Amino acid sequence: MSFFSEFKAFAMKGNVVDLAVGVIIGVAFQRIVDSMVKDLIMPLVGRVVGGLDFSNYFIRLADPPPGYTGPMTYDALSKAGVPLFAYGSFITVALNFLILAFVIFLMVKQINRLRREEPAPPPAETPDAAPEDIVLLREIRDALQKPQQP
Repeated sequence: MSFFSEFKAFAMKGNVVDLAVGVIIGVAFQRIVDSMVKDLIMPLVGRVVGGLDFSNYFIRLADPPPGYTGPMTYDALSKAGVPLFAYGSFITVALNFLILAFVIFLMVKQINRLRREEPAPPPAETPDAAPEDIVLLREIRDALQKPQQP
């Protein structure tokens, strides 16, 4: 079997294709969650805690280059090449993860609930016929159990 045909057999297995579709949908879903956190939730959180913007929470690990006159924001300093300990970005990413995990939990919970509500198939009214060899063995057993006539 050639390498290409072996790879084709592997890639066309149902689980691999399902996984690929799941990853693609997950990436698209992550963009939605990122936008929801950045554009909807973080402004509300910032408003509640006094206008804080988590993306600008950082610690400079070195001084800006000599002659730097730009703003002391995360974007400007990182573009200037200043090493930053950006814990605010981490807070935002952690919040994204928690929201994504919560949404996936709700989706799985709903799917499980829908699966439980499906009616169970009715039980079979007549048992399946026994295989031929089982029937023959039963006949032999019954014949051996009958009293022998001399």
